[in-house]
Amino acid sequence: MAVSTRQFAEPPQPIVYSPPPGMPPVRYVDDALIVVDKPAGLLSVPGRSPEHADCLASRIQAAFPDARIVHRLDMATSGLLLMARGAEMERRLSIAFQKRQVDKEYLAVVAGRPQPERGEIRLPLMTDWPNRPRQKVDREAGKASFTEYALAAYHPADDTSRVTLIPHTGRSHQLRVHMQAIGHPILGDELYADPAHRMAAARLLLHATSLGLAHPRTGLRLSFESPAPF
Repeated sequence: MAVSTRQFAEPPQPIVYSPPPGMPPVRYVDDALIVVDKPAGLLSVPGRSPEHADCLASRIQAAFPDARIVHRLDMATSGLLLMARGAEMERRLSIAFQKRQVDKEYLAVVAGRPQPERGEIRLPLMTDWPNRPRQKVDREAGKASFTEYALAAYHPADDTSRVTLIPHTGRSHQLRVHMQAIGHPILGDELYADPAHRMAAARLLLHATSLGLAHPRTGLRLSFESPAPF
């Protein structure tokens, strides 16, 4: 599997933050956790500047004051996101994520047709400091990162593929960097795609489609699904 060593000559352009309005859809809620369907364009947590204060966490906390973030999705990514209710549930769910006891699956539309059609990507990642917030593959200083992918459908008319992605680690931008690194950037990716594939979609075509975990109080298995909106 060839790995791209493409470097970015220019730092990323600032992205104007214009999140979609309204309360994100709540797919499940009980006294321990909340599952939310995050729209693309909405931050998971507040940014550093005042204009980035509006986010999924603040909107959900307006209705559920004890809600706490235990993992994040990129602003450009949509799909299922889990929140804890209260400090003890936050602790339990954070441990579940650390122990990789939470199953996550994503759907993406990428350039080209991955070969082989099913595989593993094990490329260590780290922050690309001159080009923040970009991340990059670094075999010496990067942190171990592991993604599984599988071809779901190939569309020869525009030479794109729908792929399922399973992250086994949780590095920043992991799925985006891994797919770009093997030559199949995600369409609409403003940070990692080449100009043609960046402009091929109005948004990043990456969606968190499924989430599975043991309930932190009862131990019963919970599974959630969210069809991709593209």
